[in-house]
Amino acid sequence: MLPLDDIVVFDLSRVLSGPYCSMSLGDFGARVIKLEHPDGGDDTRAFGPPFLHGESTYFLSVNRNKESVAIDLKKPEGRALALELACRADVLLENFRPGALDRLGLDYQTLAAKNPKLIYASISGFGHSGLAEWSRRPGYDLAIQGMGGLASLTGESDGPPLKAGVSIADLIAGLHALVGILVALHARTRTGRGQHVDVSMLDGQISLLTYHAGIYFATGRTPTRQGNRHPSIVPYETYRAEDGYVNLAVGNDVLWRTFCDAVGPALKAAASDPRFAENSKRVENREALSAIMTPLVASRSVAAWLELCEKAGVPSGPILSVSQALEHPQVRARDMVVALDHEKAGPILVTGVPIKLSETPGKVRSAPPQLGEHTLSVLSGLLGKTNEELERLRASGVLATPSKAD
Repeated sequence: MLPLDDIVVFDLSRVLSGPYCSMSLGDFGARVIKLEHPDGGDDTRAFGPPFLHGESTYFLSVNRNKESVAIDLKKPEGRALALELACRADVLLENFRPGALDRLGLDYQTLAAKNPKLIYASISGFGHSGLAEWSRRPGYDLAIQGMGGLASLTGESDGPPLKAGVSIADLIAGLHALVGILVALHARTRTGRGQHVDVSMLDGQISLLTYHAGIYFATGRTPTRQGNRHPSIVPYETYRAEDGYVNLAVGNDVLWRTFCDAVGPALKAAASDPRFAENSKRVENREALSAIMTPLVASRSVAAWLELCEKAGVPSGPILSVSQALEHPQVRARDMVVALDHEKAGPILVTGVPIKLSETPGKVRSAPPQLGEHTLSVLSGLLGKTNEELERLRASGVLATPSKAD
């Protein structure tokens, strides 16, 4: 049994935030019906290079465990089909700009009146409430990272602000939508009614500020970029070793004393220095300790530091490239790289399911769909459309053409 195998998700989302959410729902058994426009489909089908036999690796990365239905919502009959699918669904997921689906009759109020049990999940840049001049603005990851304060905290202290290396604003919004949907589904078991899940990318970035926000609330000071240093823990940062970089996470006073004992004579004076005896003192005297730690770490190899810290029980780690991380034996042992066969792209690898359940684990079940691959099976099987109806809809351009659907 998969825990969500009795849930039908009608997925109107595209690009990253929504598809990441619906992929996670699909991993745990939900039937995810992905609606795409017959002409090109999800924008990410064209993102590249790289492509595998014409298939975008971007699209392949976040669209497994889904069925693709290609319907033109600009046509009245297309909108009618979407309405029928929404009325059969437990969850509708969308990441259009607020108000865009109102014009199509696919807004929350309209669908909730027809399907009171529907969980309607919206992801947008700035949310469906608040200031009107903001709620209807488009949201893009780069812009939201900047607005949410994240970029101001990322980068070296004397360098420019930087975005995270992954699209964190999109991905966090997708995760928050996932949580919201699961909470709403649980609430529905008690109330019998669905509800609107309103997820803002900006809200998600603000929620990540956590202790940085706490610093501002408590002191009125705005936290600034410190590179890989931690604002409240020392030593807790990336150091240059003899042959590369190493992360040392000496997170409390016990670990500090343990680390000093493991290093030996080179830290004997620092271990007994009152300036470094407690974490609060080490934060206050960060530069003085850095003057000791920087040349010390640079005198040994990454492997030597990792071995020393592992034996002492001090948290540490290397800086791995994407390829090294994906090839790491622990990553592979945890099934975080999964092989699939795609009808067009051939053998592909995707990342695995990150949430491990002991009794009802998730599963990567099927390769990402081709555009419109399941249009006919979904409309006939779920909505009971006849072959004659489907052929008429295809001929009128409401559905994908045979060359794109098959």
